[in-house]
Amino acid sequence: MTAKLTGKARSDALTALTEWKEVSGRDAIKRDFKFADFSEAWGFMCRVALAAEKADHHPEWSNVYNNVSIVLSTHDAGGLSAKDVALAKFIDGLI
Repeated sequence: MTAKLTGKARSDALTALTEWKEVSGRDAIKRDFKFADFSEAWGFMCRVALAAEKADHHPEWSNVYNNVSIVLSTHDAGGLSAKDVALAKFIDGLI
């Protein structure tokens, strides 16, 4: 089971993820993305999906045309974990 981030480890992780925002009422982070068109948004989602599957850690997300919203939280940890931080950093690297 993955451990939930707390204390300094959590604050350090959130400081490093400047584009991600905490989700009100949840131990999760969220980021919204806007692309040129649906095809670009879909391609981005495919790249994230491949990395998420490899890590066995899947995001909550939605897509409407050129907009993608991603929420990261580790359900079996009960909140934000190192898995979420790693996936967020990978996603940031795609942008």
